[in-house]
Order: sequence, then structure tokens, then C-alpha cells
Amino acid sequence: MNFNLFIDFLNCLYIEEVEIATRTNNQERIARMVFTGNFGNDLTNAENNDSSRRQAMRTARSVKVLGKGVVKVVHRCDDAKENENLDLSECQLLQVPDAVFMLMKNTTLNTCSLAGNLLTKIPPRLAMSFSLITELNISRNRISALPNEMSNCTQLETIDISANSFVHLPPVLVEIPSLNKVNASKNFIADVEIEAMLGCPNLEHVNLEENPINKPVYEELAKITSIRVVLSPREQEEWEDLSI
Repeated sequence: MNFNLFIDFLNCLYIEEVEIATRTNNQERIARMVFTGNFGNDLTNAENNDSSRRQAMRTARSVKVLGKGVVKVVHRCDDAKENENLDLSECQLLQVPDAVFMLMKNTTLNTCSLAGNLLTKIPPRLAMSFSLITELNISRNRISALPNEMSNCTQLETIDISANSFVHLPPVLVEIPSLNKVNASKNFIADVEIEAMLGCPNLEHVNLEENPINKPVYEELAKITSIRVVLSPREQEEWEDLSI
């Protein structure tokens, strides 16, 4: 892996310990320290100042943590080359590094997991590069939309978008005819395009638990028998009870 790829990985990571300790440091300098493993000069030059020495020691610890974070992602990519399942869950990613696509360019993936990160969006490049995946897990992030390019994932059968920030089921999902199962629980979905959902030829299971679905839509969803729609028991809002 060259230095530019390493920088790309580094810029996509968020580690609170590192953020606190290095917020006044130059990112490029930190990256070079991690890449070369050379932390000695900072500690030597700080010996005459206790405060500077403590800061240098915190920096050294932090860049080691950053280095471990990058190594973790790289190792996950190496594993995917063997088993064709890319697991980048719990890697503290702010975004999907372009370097991942570079490392995986000659690998055909079956599944991809980005669960439990800090992502706010899925790059269109993911759908273009991993178009043959059958399963995608992006649960437990901060995502509110999917790119239109997801329709290129013509083999996708299962998608997990639970515990994100979606306010409706992503429209692009109805453009994936292979889709069989959708987990959209624990979002902020109030409305659902029921006709579009019913038009998905292979869709069998939709989990909409723990969403604030409005009453008319909830009642229509509860009547559906052609698809297994999982709903949480709906509590009536005070304003809905006009008899009080």
C-alpha cells in the first residue's frame, strides 16, 4: 500500500481519543509518523518542557491508535479477497475510503457490511464496484438516503438499513427486482409508498418495527398478506382520540 492510499484510509477514520489528543496537530505530519513508525523526534525535542512532553506522548499514543485503525481496515480487505465477504463493520469510518475500492478492484464480492460506523452516506461507487453483492448491511450509521446507482446491484437479495436516519423507504429499492428482504427498523419512517413496495416482484419480508408510521399507512400495511410486513404495536397519539 502506497502513502497516498494510507492517507485516504486515515482521513476516513474517527477515533475520539485521537481527536482529543491531536486536534492541534497537523494531519499530514501525524500521518507520516504513523506510516514510518518514527515517533522518537517528538519525544526527544519535548524533554525540556513537561507540558510539551506530555502532549508528545499523547500524540505518540494517538498515532499508534490511528495506525491500528488503518491496519484493521486493510486486514478486513485482505480477508475479503479470500472469502469474498467484505466486513468493515465497527471500523469507526466517517466515509468509505476510496482506497477500499482500489484494494478490492479485482475481487467479486458476495456480501458487504458497513454496520456500526459513522457514515452519513453511501458512495455511488460502492454500487458500481460491488454490483454483484447479494447482501448489504449498513445498519447503525447516520444514513438518510441511498444513491440511485444502487439499482446496479442486480443480484441484491437482502439489505439492512436499520438504525439510521431514513424518513422513508429509499425509492431506489423498488428498482432492484432481486430484492427479497428489507430491514428498515429503528428509523424515522412515517410514510411508505405501498403500491411501489407491492410492485417488487421478489420482495417477501419488510421489517418496519420502531418507526413512527402514520395511522392510515400503518393500517394499510397491516392488511398486506403478499409480503410479510413486521410492525411494532402502534400507540395512539393523544391528538388522534377526538372523543376526549
